[in-house]
Amino acid sequence: MIAAAVALVVGGLIGGLVGGAVADPRSDTQRRIDELQVAEVKRDADQVVALTDQARRILELLGPAVEQLATALPPKGAPGPLVEQGKVDGWKAATRKGVEEFKDPPSAGTAVNIARGSLAGGARQLDLAVDTYAAAVKAPEADRAALLSLASRQRDLAVAGWSVGATQLDQLNVDIGRGHQHAFLPSAPGQEAMTSDGSKEGE
Repeated sequence: MIAAAVALVVGGLIGGLVGGAVADPRSDTQRRIDELQVAEVKRDADQVVALTDQARRILELLGPAVEQLATALPPKGAPGPLVEQGKVDGWKAATRKGVEEFKDPPSAGTAVNIARGSLAGGARQLDLAVDTYAAAVKAPEADRAALLSLASRQRDLAVAGWSVGATQLDQLNVDIGRGHQHAFLPSAPGQEAMTSDGSKEGE
């Protein structure tokens, strides 16, 4: 289905270009430009598929940490009991791996780059939130409340930033004929995150 959708997009462009050539012969330069445009469309379609798979893989890593942080640091209300260091270390392992997943991104068009950049930024911000929470666990009592508040804000920014990328990625999948594809981190009211539009996957 994916290959068919990409072929349809690229095939439509090629058909238009061939038809145009018969009615209005192009210069060698224009033909080369058209060929590059077709190649860019196919490249970006392939990148959308790859980025969607990547986002879902990273979501499996980050989702549990986000949900546990929501218990430790509710978006609204007082922080919960301090989480033991071993569990925080597990969060850190997950967020570090999530950040590493976005290293050395492949070349893509602006729309794909915006989606990838927003997802990567969300992963980095979540990684920072975990670092701040870890510092709060080890901090003196007098400093702990401020660090927990900062970690909560960083977590909220992470979820909101990721949601921008997930929304963009969802639309890109629709644009290439794959239908809606959702890869949103768990969010709560007050985090200013965009969420799934409720459409069924693939429609």
